[in-house]
Amino acid sequence: MDIQTPVSYCLYARKSSESDERQAMSIDSQIKEMTDLLERDGLIVKEIYRESHSAKESGARPVFAQLITDIKSGKFNGILTWAPDRLSRNAGDLGMLVDLMDQGKLVQIKTFSQSFSNTPNEKFLLMILCSQAKLENDQKGLNVKRGIRAKCEMGWRPGPPPIGYFNRSFNGLKDIVVDPERGHIVTAMFRKASEGEGGRKIKIWLDGIGFTSRSGKKVTLSMIYLMLNNPFYYGEFEYPRKSGKWYKGSYPPLITKEIFDKVREQLVVPVKSKWGAKFFTYKGIFKCGTCKSSVVGEERFRKRKVGEPRKHIYYHCSRYVDYKCPEGFITEGKLEKQLLRFINFIYIAHPDEFILTEKIQSGIEKFKKLRDEILFQQNINPNTRHWDIRDFSKYALTYGLPEDKRELFNMFKYELFIKNEMITTLRGH
Repeated sequence: MDIQTPVSYCLYARKSSESDERQAMSIDSQIKEMTDLLERDGLIVKEIYRESHSAKESGARPVFAQLITDIKSGKFNGILTWAPDRLSRNAGDLGMLVDLMDQGKLVQIKTFSQSFSNTPNEKFLLMILCSQAKLENDQKGLNVKRGIRAKCEMGWRPGPPPIGYFNRSFNGLKDIVVDPERGHIVTAMFRKASEGEGGRKIKIWLDGIGFTSRSGKKVTLSMIYLMLNNPFYYGEFEYPRKSGKWYKGSYPPLITKEIFDKVREQLVVPVKSKWGAKFFTYKGIFKCGTCKSSVVGEERFRKRKVGEPRKHIYYHCSRYVDYKCPEGFITEGKLEKQLLRFINFIYIAHPDEFILTEKIQSGIEKFKKLRDEILFQQNINPNTRHWDIRDFSKYALTYGLPEDKRELFNMFKYELFIKNEMITTLRGH
């Protein structure tokens, strides 16, 4: 180091929250030790940067990135840190530090026991020490993967097991055992499903007997479907998920493979689709007239003797407020007929309650032009034929796009409900 070059230091203290660095010195301890070093050597630190973040990946530490920016701008030209591995455990960040040294912007890196300046030997030593830290990380990663693979081959899936089992530690050994409070209930649940009982009936039964997860919460319908679709219960598991690597479990199965296959045949287990992947025209518009939950859409396919299955769209209560809500299903076609009936009733009884949005007014103008053209072709004067909002609504529901149909509901000032397959406002209409 050129003794004529004044060094302006920044103290950088880092501790990772990851398990491989849990034994590393805490940030406060690092700062205390380095402060003692400052007093001993008479050094001056302009700022102290603290960071709790892993240094395994390059460019992932915001505080370190700010430090690099400040050095480039000339705010600092020296770094104080407890050890080289506090600065870098990857080649990318190490390369930035060495480049700053080569450019003369970073004059010195000083640790508790060593210092590194812009000389070939000291830069080489810095690179060796930081590369050694990276090597240790890489080896730990390989060892962890090797240990996980060995556990899987021994029949023990990493992580907490599903409901009905728990991990047990005994005399230093770990294994998976059946939960005595829940295991037999899970077995009975599969038996009920194999005999044709649906997920909703199973949930009512589980709630009735007070069945809960290990955290004491009631199991949701989606959790039940996940359990019924989990091969872990008959003694096999895939790890990692969607990897195609299957292992034979060494724990006692709660069901047989035959029962599991029968459940898959008897029960249609919903496959969770990507959020927003399916569009339902009237989803989110209505509420249930009984429990006030939102009304959701659902696709169903009816098999035919000849040809492809026919798709039907139904709307029903989501049962978010009351799981046992008795409201049934209504087809999309019947729902549209009910909407026309409702519009006709409101038009006659309360004609002043319609709100014509800009989009509806634009649609009405297009409908009027089309209607006039058709009547002219039939040698009929359009002015002799009365029309109103009911004619436009019928046209929009019959020929309009989904967004045109949804826009019709902006004509009303109040919430709409579905009760007993009829549209109502629950206010006397």
